Amino acid sequence: MDTAFIIETLVKIVVVLLVFSALAGFGTYFERKVLAFMQRRLGPMHVGPYGLLQIAADGIKLFTKEDIVPSGVVGPIFKIAPVITAATAFMAAAAIPFLPEFTIFGYTVHPIIADVNIGILYILGVMAIGLYGPLLGGMASNNKWSLISAARGAAIFISYEVVTGLALLVPLMIIGSLSLLDFNEYQAANGWMAFAHPMGFISFILFWIAAFAETGRTPFHLVANDHEIIDGFGTEYSGMRWGLFFIGEYANMFFISFVMAIVFLGGYGDGTVMGALGLLLKVAFFFFFFLWTRAAWPDVRPDQLMWLCWKVLMPLAVINVVVTGIVMMF
Repeated sequence: MDTAFIIETLVKIVVVLLVFSALAGFGTYFERKVLAFMQRRLGPMHVGPYGLLQIAADGIKLFTKEDIVPSGVVGPIFKIAPVITAATAFMAAAAIPFLPEFTIFGYTVHPIIADVNIGILYILGVMAIGLYGPLLGGMASNNKWSLISAARGAAIFISYEVVTGLALLVPLMIIGSLSLLDFNEYQAANGWMAFAHPMGFISFILFWIAAFAETGRTPFHLVANDHEIIDGFGTEYSGMRWGLFFIGEYANMFFISFVMAIVFLGGYGDGTVMGALGLLLKVAFFFFFFLWTRAAWPDVRPDQLMWLCWKVLMPLAVINVVVTGIVMMF
């Protein structure tokens, strides 16, 4: 194997880990500021100019706070659960092309860690494994409320994985590939999937709705419901173990935003600088929409969420797949 390829891959892995770990911290700042603006508050203001050092303060707090492991918990599983959440989020990033390829000092860089021919399937599989983090964390906590939260979260994740998979079947049938690079190239030649095909638009809306459940965001924030006294499956966690759950959530928001932008909204287009900037703006919009929704919508009840999934979204997704198949036959 080429030494340059190995070095390039290792550098890309380190860059993705550092950049998106930092973005998770900045994401908390942006979320506080956006929510404060929409709710006519100031948000962080007293730690540094405009509260910008609040990010550093939060990081120092998480790294230095005492790591408490309560008595009665299943120690090994309790400790490994946060790692699963963060690790699976970053593993999903391996098949995502974050930018078009570019040349620097005569060397062509491909901003994707692994262009596997089953890229979208790999991403969905890894993100699905991420549900074991909250589930095992709640089950190992020796706390019945954490267990209930974990079971509720697992039911939501599994249900909406079905909708996510069915929503992606339509673009897969149209393009005939599982590689995100092929998704980008097809749309550069034929137009954005969400608008060039009526069935693609329906799939886009279904996937977007399911993304809120996949990331545990409002109005589907039932994994650790803010309206409850406790913090769901994370109640017994402290310090950086709790922080790993947090980093995993925000990293998932960024990564699923990239997937939506690449699969349904044309990705980076023809690979120019403007195309790369366009991709980043699409991702920024989706991330902002996650924050906007939290400020504007209340959480739904678990029964309402499951009703929406099994009686509305899944039948609509199945019909959309069938219609797409019939149209492609003729």
